[in-house]
Amino acid sequence: MLAIGEFSRLTHLSVRTLRRYHDADLLVPATVDPATGYRYYSAEQIPTAQVIHRLRELDVPLTEVRSILRTPDPGARAALVADHLRRLEAELDRTRAAVTSLRRLLAPEPAPVEVELRSVPGSTVAAVEADVDLDDVLAWYAGAMAELDAAVEEPTGPPGGLYDNALFEVGHGHALVHRPTSRPPTRGRVHPVRLPSVELAVATHVGGHEDIEVTYGEVGAWVVANALAVAGPVRETYLVGPRDTADPSQWRTEIGWPVFRVAEPLHGAPGLAPAASVSED
Repeated sequence: MLAIGEFSRLTHLSVRTLRRYHDADLLVPATVDPATGYRYYSAEQIPTAQVIHRLRELDVPLTEVRSILRTPDPGARAALVADHLRRLEAELDRTRAAVTSLRRLLAPEPAPVEVELRSVPGSTVAAVEADVDLDDVLAWYAGAMAELDAAVEEPTGPPGGLYDNALFEVGHGHALVHRPTSRPPTRGRVHPVRLPSVELAVATHVGGHEDIEVTYGEVGAWVVANALAVAGPVRETYLVGPRDTADPSQWRTEIGWPVFRVAEPLHGAPGLAPAASVSED
């Protein structure tokens, strides 16, 4: 038998932590001296203690650690751990995205975004569309784009998306992804959609999408200073993306913001008028 101090040195769990795990019925000593209350552990408990140590390093809650340890099936135990790892990876992705955005926002001399005005003619495309939650849009996009790739045999340009304002404002709205093609098929969720002509203020976001909202903000600021934004979905065009290269630094995403075009220019942007008369409906 190992005294609690010896067991602590062997497992790198403090005596205080071992006592807490005992009180929580997580790691019960092999025996407790009824006269002194001293706790003693067996050598066979070392692997269990090490598993607990690693799980706690991964911030697995004590209740989940207990469930994992008490699950007799190895496959079920592995599934419980995998679920927690997926949650940790999602949190890590959110942390990385926030860090990337903050670094760009706090750069001493951020590179100004280049915005151009573009008249986009109407076109018929192969599309998948649905009302989705903002939290689910990435998973929905992946599935929809996979269907488009399978259905469209001869695309005539890069894929794109249209995203209603409500998706960003209230977290739920209409989303549409599309592939341009001369012969849009009807297959499963894929069907032809006519995209109307539109005047866009366009900027290209360079790199991964962790900080794409910063580019959105820069385009929006430019639009406020130079144009009247119209009601309508924001457009994205995926010039280079994960389907083309695994290197996020090579990705290029065009962001198109709908604008009014008028006769007088402002701030060097031909044909735009100030947004002073814009009102919210």
